[in-house]
Amino acid sequence: MPQLGFGVFQVPDLAECETAVTTAIQAGYRLIDTATAYQNEAAVGRAIAKSDVPREELFITSKLWVSDFTYERAQKGIDASLQKLGLDYLDLYLLHQPYGDVMGAWRALEEAYHAGKIRAIGVSNFYADQLKNLELTMSVQPVINQVEVNPWYQQPTEVQFNQDENVRVEAWAPFAEGKHGIFTDPTITKIAQAHGKTTGQVILRWLLQRGITVIPKSVHADRMAENLDVFDFELTAAEMSTLAGLDRQESQFFDHRDPVTIEQIFGSSLRQLHD
Repeated sequence: MPQLGFGVFQVPDLAECETAVTTAIQAGYRLIDTATAYQNEAAVGRAIAKSDVPREELFITSKLWVSDFTYERAQKGIDASLQKLGLDYLDLYLLHQPYGDVMGAWRALEEAYHAGKIRAIGVSNFYADQLKNLELTMSVQPVINQVEVNPWYQQPTEVQFNQDENVRVEAWAPFAEGKHGIFTDPTITKIAQAHGKTTGQVILRWLLQRGITVIPKSVHADRMAENLDVFDFELTAAEMSTLAGLDRQESQFFDHRDPVTIEQIFGSSLRQLHD
């Protein structure tokens, strides 16, 4: 699995998404991350189909949404993702959230894994206790946990736990969607100037040096190229420590453990399972 890939969250326009993925593959990206909830799997699939890059050189990830978190619905959800993407197999498939019938859905992922439909299975947004519960219950262990990690929300304890469990951490929202002026932050800017790089490149390099896979999103070709150009420099231990000091220790989006938030965001989807 490549350390640095391309995400398509918040690219719902299918034509724009197809163009962006096509451009990303041409720029050199080989890891493409989508999800059922993004509603753009079909566009990603069209970009893959018209690419001249061999399928085996691409690493395609998608995710199952909570509305399909039962054993039977997960089976159909996996097949639906494959159909929309136009693929015979997925390199990685994730449970998108830790809510609903996680165990039933995971059993379906295990079966698809054994059948060769999915090469690897993992989770997203699972906290340490939720991950450990899954590990103790299921026969196939998750290989990756995709979570929010950025300079404002660094999650060092969660990251370390996953890595100690031999579960790779993959960062979504590495740039915190630009919140709190992250691209003009003076501390990050100073480090970027010292290396002749941009603040975005410093953030990506900081994540990579923590052993974290990262999937930045952009629909602009110049930014795609910029985000890939992070393997020719290294942050010093002092710079890594300085960046660690920026941690605000709070999600830049929402608390995945707040019952009210869970109900507001996922309640309708979860209730569908009981209708």
